Amino acid sequence: MSAHHSKAKCRVVVLLSRWLVALLLVSLSPLPILPMSTALAASTLTIDSPANGDQLSPGLLQVTGQYTDTYDVKLIVDGINQIPVQMDNPSGAGTGTWSVEIDTSIYDGAITLVAKGTHVVTRYGVTTSTSSVTIDNADANLPVVQIISPTDDAVVHGKVPVKVKATGKNPIKSLEVRINGGPWEEAKRTGNHYQYKWNAKHEGDRTSSIEARATDCLGNVGRSTTVYVHTGNWTQENITVERQDRAMWIWEKAAYNLFLNPGSRTALKALADDTDTFGSDPITTFYIGVFPYEGVDILEDQPELVRDFVAWAHENGYKVHACIAGGTVPPYYGALEPYHKYAIREMEKVINYNLSSASNEQFDGVNVDIEPYILPEFASEKPNVQIQYLDVLEKMIQRRDVAGINLPFGPAIPRWLDTSTNASDITWHGQTKWLSEHVQDISDYISIMDYRDTADGSAGIIAQVLGEMAYANTIGKPNSVVLGVETLDIANSGDPETITFREEGRTYMEAELDKVYTAFNDDPAFGGIAMHHYDSIRWLPSAWGPDGYKWTVSPPDFSPPSYLSEDPEASAVDYSTIQLSYGRATDDSDIEEYIIYRSTEEDFIPDESNIGGSSRNLSYRDVGLLPDTTYYYRVAAVDISGNIGPVSEETSATTTSTTLTPMIIGNMSITFNGTRATVTMQVYDLNTGQGIPAAEVHGRFTFNGGRYVDLITNNIGKSSAQSEALPAASGLVGFWPQRIAAPGYYWASAYDQPHTVTISWP
Repeated sequence: MSAHHSKAKCRVVVLLSRWLVALLLVSLSPLPILPMSTALAASTLTIDSPANGDQLSPGLLQVTGQYTDTYDVKLIVDGINQIPVQMDNPSGAGTGTWSVEIDTSIYDGAITLVAKGTHVVTRYGVTTSTSSVTIDNADANLPVVQIISPTDDAVVHGKVPVKVKATGKNPIKSLEVRINGGPWEEAKRTGNHYQYKWNAKHEGDRTSSIEARATDCLGNVGRSTTVYVHTGNWTQENITVERQDRAMWIWEKAAYNLFLNPGSRTALKALADDTDTFGSDPITTFYIGVFPYEGVDILEDQPELVRDFVAWAHENGYKVHACIAGGTVPPYYGALEPYHKYAIREMEKVINYNLSSASNEQFDGVNVDIEPYILPEFASEKPNVQIQYLDVLEKMIQRRDVAGINLPFGPAIPRWLDTSTNASDITWHGQTKWLSEHVQDISDYISIMDYRDTADGSAGIIAQVLGEMAYANTIGKPNSVVLGVETLDIANSGDPETITFREEGRTYMEAELDKVYTAFNDDPAFGGIAMHHYDSIRWLPSAWGPDGYKWTVSPPDFSPPSYLSEDPEASAVDYSTIQLSYGRATDDSDIEEYIIYRSTEEDFIPDESNIGGSSRNLSYRDVGLLPDTTYYYRVAAVDISGNIGPVSEETSATTTSTTLTPMIIGNMSITFNGTRATVTMQVYDLNTGQGIPAAEVHGRFTFNGGRYVDLITNNIGKSSAQSEALPAASGLVGFWPQRIAAPGYYWASAYDQPHTVTISWP
């Protein structure tokens, strides 16, 4: 039978059968609405349509809302998709309406909608209350799959009947089972369930993973949770927590380069082993991100590439911890009970990977970075989120314990979970403690985000971790407190610059970390120092200024990267924004970034004069463009040594129309008086060249500076601002505008003259 006829027959069967369940469907309750505070319901961000509880047909859905004193609004759909929205602010400030169109034809049942944005004053997040809508769409219904036998923690032998139930709104076409990550094997229908006969006779003394998936006649696939069983004379493995000094976080942008481009390992090894450039300790442990990225789920789709990387790391003397989060987008939603299933799935993927891999290919631990305190309810509804967070950690650990494997579990937690009122007196499982103590009780180690830029003092790295160190010793967990330090540029957020070494540089950081080692090297609880993160560490100089130097790969790479695996594609988002996507390049070292060449002329020749931007991702959002204009793009990869690869074919897109007038920054300059930097700029109408009075200008100083400023232009459109105090002897400072607003205008930032400025001294 052809695929077309098979699907047609299936749809007939579906239509005939749906009336049988109609009465059941009307009695189904929606997914629980996430708990939100009443204060948040009256926040500066709303979802106005659809209304909470709406019953909707599948198709394109326009979601709309309002915002006040908010920018960078995104819509989170069902905790797994985050979509930028269109913001209409005719007032020119952070006030107006927003909208976005989503395709609900991929959903069936209740889905949640949450809008999130950034407050214009605090630069911290704001969110709406959660809306839940129900999509009646059996065509997208995922089968519900459950392994009913054997059960978790069972001991099996010989020929094992694996029994599975699968239900759904559409007829089940096939059900498959796989053991230890092997090939999917078809199970046979037997009465009210499916059965697969697994020959476990030769499995030996081990734990095995059993997974099942069902495919309905429309191609929808549902997955079971994993069942872990034991064979032979299996015994529970002891958890061994070793010192992790130094450790380093490697997020997916860099991690997927390491998996998909083996040449990237050359740079990683060179950095990890380099103790001479900055007088640093070697990096011995990698916390490597394995969440799906750019359409690839590496543990599920290409585990052999992960095995190759981990085996390489072990061969070179490194330890590797899988770094996972909540399985949601953004990751902190995994702390909330309706989304725990996603976090558990991420944990199972790591466990299943280890069970299906040779010993030299297995992860040495799992680092878990959920960060529930980003949720507004963490403060407003204590202890609701705190308890849900502990629950999900416990569920993840329970999966590891049932598997019975040596896989140390280590959450990343902030330094203040033993001092903040939001973390105090948390009652869980009948015990009332600091939140940090509950986490330490159930975990094998913690990576404390002890983000300060000085070792000493009451707010320094050493003092801020004394409570967790003492508690680890009290409960007898040696090597279990790893101290995390920050090197990321965080000035665009609401966090103070005192949480990162970005402004001070690597030489200063190493001197401060030497003090930390002196304080804790003899403490049994001390597990080492972890640095955040691979990209920002590579880019951090010894110090900013003419005398500073950055790490470079040695020996240098003289070969350019490859051509992109896919040529770029461009699509207009609105009157000033075009979205680009393109394929990955490879190199015999690491790919540093992708250069985006832009022109308004077709068949242009790319050079430095028409560089529109750069990206570490396989996508780029080009902003600040002109309306009703066709832009042409070409893309090339750059490796870590600065070699530029071949340029892609050309693509183009045309921006839409608007009634707003473009404005730009011009005449921007920066000076240094020996103590502080002063930036001066003018905001003017791009069409007339006239200065725009009372325009809002928001921006920040860079490099040695990090101060964020909010300005209003004078009657000719000019404004100026001073930095914080800067090093007198030598340094580098710049200014980087972030947002500009004026009634009737929009910021055409691509045409700024110039867009940024810098000055160095002496």
